[in-house]
Amino acid sequence: MRIGRSTSTYVRRGDELGAFVAQFPYPAARRSDVVEDLFGFPVSDPYRWLEDGDDACVQDWAAAQDRLFHTCRTGWHDKQSWASLMDQVSSFGVVEPPMARGSVMFLAEQLRGDEQRRLLVVDAEGNRRVLVDPVEIDPSGHTGLYTWWPSREGERVAVQMEVAEQPGSDIMVLDVRTGETVDGPLPRARNTSLAWLPGGDAFYYVSRVPDEELTPDDMRLHRRVRLHRIGSPWQADMVVFGGDDAPDRYYGLTVSADGSYLAITATVGPASHNDVYVAELVDPEAPHFVKIVDGSTTHARVLPRFLADGDLLLVTDYEAPCGRICMAHRCDTDPASWHTLVAEDPQAPLDECVVLDDPALPQPLLLVARTRHGTSVLTLHTLANGRLVTELPLPGAGVVSSVRADIPHGRRAWFSYCDATTPPTIYRYDPAGGKTERETGATTAGHTPEIRSRSVRYQAGDGTEITLFLFTPAEEDQGPRPTLLYGYGSFGMPMRPWFFPMAAAWVGAGGTYAVACVRGGGEEGQHWHDAGRGPHKHRAVSDFNDAATWLIKTGRTTRDQLAIYGQSAGGLLVTAAATQRPDLYAAVIAEAPLCDMVRYEHFGLGCTWTDEFGTASQPEQLQWLLSYSPYHNVAPGTPYPAFLFTGAVTDLQTGEAHVTKMCAALQSATTSDRPVLMRREPDTAHAGFPASKERALAADILAFAGNYTGLSPEKTTGRIRETAAEAH
Repeated sequence: MRIGRSTSTYVRRGDELGAFVAQFPYPAARRSDVVEDLFGFPVSDPYRWLEDGDDACVQDWAAAQDRLFHTCRTGWHDKQSWASLMDQVSSFGVVEPPMARGSVMFLAEQLRGDEQRRLLVVDAEGNRRVLVDPVEIDPSGHTGLYTWWPSREGERVAVQMEVAEQPGSDIMVLDVRTGETVDGPLPRARNTSLAWLPGGDAFYYVSRVPDEELTPDDMRLHRRVRLHRIGSPWQADMVVFGGDDAPDRYYGLTVSADGSYLAITATVGPASHNDVYVAELVDPEAPHFVKIVDGSTTHARVLPRFLADGDLLLVTDYEAPCGRICMAHRCDTDPASWHTLVAEDPQAPLDECVVLDDPALPQPLLLVARTRHGTSVLTLHTLANGRLVTELPLPGAGVVSSVRADIPHGRRAWFSYCDATTPPTIYRYDPAGGKTERETGATTAGHTPEIRSRSVRYQAGDGTEITLFLFTPAEEDQGPRPTLLYGYGSFGMPMRPWFFPMAAAWVGAGGTYAVACVRGGGEEGQHWHDAGRGPHKHRAVSDFNDAATWLIKTGRTTRDQLAIYGQSAGGLLVTAAATQRPDLYAAVIAEAPLCDMVRYEHFGLGCTWTDEFGTASQPEQLQWLLSYSPYHNVAPGTPYPAFLFTGAVTDLQTGEAHVTKMCAALQSATTSDRPVLMRREPDTAHAGFPASKERALAADILAFAGNYTGLSPEKTTGRIRETAAEAH
């Protein structure tokens, strides 16, 4: 193989700059003369040849990058210490609330040493048994439990496993009592929704059209809603919704408790608005749908669920960017007639809610979760008129998520709670007694450092105030310290001060971990998302750079102590930020990022994300994309920070070409003595690695960031305390 330009790697220890430990040549990557004329704009793409992962030249180049990464990693002398620290702070046990159906509960558990979580069943007496253990199915640990849907009676459960690097996920149906498979596999059901009919003999689900009916390069969703009857071959499943006119739609399914009605939400990709269709199930195989919400008119999200009388409870941001809860007749097509139960709180975006309507309760209730200034609030309301009954006390100033109730009628509610020093812990609320208690058997075990968590506000360049979460050692010293800054800023996904194992490890070693709530996320409601998507995506990037500038100007860190980290769309955020302001950062870590925003629609599921980013097929939107696309803003002769790109060898969500092309472009352009590296992981996917690989990746990221910011866990001053484990 031809050898290209050389670079160097150095090790930083404390405040001293160590000598260069070795000279490492970058693998040669030829620059082609590919230039596309897009609406009169010449767009250069010198590394397009790296998009073909099956090409032998690409594979040789990637293998050389693997060798370079492993060689450089030998110089990170703290890697084993970081791995040990990550193992200490990782939580184990049950981190999600159970699904209660009939007299049984279903929950997922992952103990220390387990590569994957397993599905458990808990009976009315509290006896626990394993229903599905992925490692028994695949001892390699590469098959994981993806999701599960118990029938309303709890007698059957549909289970979906996910195998790394495989595009389809099959559905299997198990008998809960015996654990035996009673139906399946139902193919092509990746990222599906599923809704059981009462009795457990049939369900609606979503599956993709067979590949043989599509052109080989068609990456669109092509999904259909089908009815499956237990024991029937999947080929006989009737299509009840969806067609060729809507190739990029995601569908969500909801069936009323008595099985009389079906509601379907239809969203184009992850768009910020959706349609809602409702049908009476006179004939479950041929429902007649009425479109009650037109997303192109409302420009809002509307999530329906059926009440006991068949009418609808609607959770929506229609005319309420921070969310409200309404009631509506199931056939009402006029949003003006929706009756507001719980009004919008502009200072506290709505997260989720559950109905508690068991006949044993004095009256039906509504449990509502909001987030005010990064801290969760749980309130109880009457379902009849939305009147506030009480605010539930929480274990601390933390974050509530995954609120669930019994089905078909809610008698109790469960939720997950965490904060900076508390791993996800399951609590149960009983409205009959008015008590909130920790759920027995929901074990979390491990060690956490003493962390000081707080939120501050900084000003963006245009004067907008933005929240920044700071996690620091409890006994905070004066002066700057190594800092790891994280962000996401896309798809309306809010950042919260959750428990982050990586943050706990970084703070435990004496550093500061920061999370910037930039525009494009959902921290302040839908208007916050709108302010950072499409033509405004550049704001998310500038907001992030403004966060870095604030951290430096206020003396909390320095440029030489600041690393940034993002995943997926967050990888786009940090890579774009660093290409715009390379002078701000010592190191950049981008995990499975988007980098080529002109061709992102050609990779993975990118074609479904145009509502978020825009499309290069429109001249105006092409200009949006070019303005911040990291790959197209690499400037030759620039001293870039150290870069670490990580990702799966095969990434079916974002595509692996983003990493290879961006890595090649930066290696060619940088004049810095800090390396540009690529870490590839075989036998994994976009997310959801086996546990050992997740911890190994986290250790590599921390070792890389620590190496170039001067943070060493061997010199930690943070005190690690043990979190007591609750016995099973």
